[in-house]
Amino acid sequence: MKLDIITYPDKRLKLVSKAVTRFDASLHRFLDDMYDTMHHANGIGLAAIQVANPLNILIINLPDENDEQSKETLIEIINPKIIEASGHQLYQEGCLSVPGFYEDIERFETLTLAYHNRHGESCQLEANALLSVAIQHEMDHLLGKLFIEKLSYARRKKFEKEYKKAQKAKKVS
Repeated sequence: MKLDIITYPDKRLKLVSKAVTRFDASLHRFLDDMYDTMHHANGIGLAAIQVANPLNILIINLPDENDEQSKETLIEIINPKIIEASGHQLYQEGCLSVPGFYEDIERFETLTLAYHNRHGESCQLEANALLSVAIQHEMDHLLGKLFIEKLSYARRKKFEKEYKKAQKAKKVS
């Protein structure tokens, strides 16, 4: 089932997510709904808070070499914790909750992540390049942060002006 993605400046995006404690059929349905929602929106990542559910859940599904995504490569990450990170990279990020806006953001190049899967089993993942960026982006959502908050003061002011103008244009059309 497709869920509604909440968008900036919705205040619910500022909520800090809570740990998942029950790994049951209800969680599995929600994870499946998150995947349907992300896939329908042509995203590569989605945090539960983006569909108004403040739980420490994110999903990532990077496209393959043919620019296609399959559910077999979906990574479901519950209660994530970065246990090691190194290096730096700039990557142009976008966000399903800030549609139409892209900006270069600095992130760790590589990271080691501890998390749980949908069955509550402990897992560990080594990530670099786009996977590392996507995980960090989605984990920011779990802390009530958006990638636009990483912009310089001047760039953030410019973004606010551009975004308001774009939103007004949408309402008119």
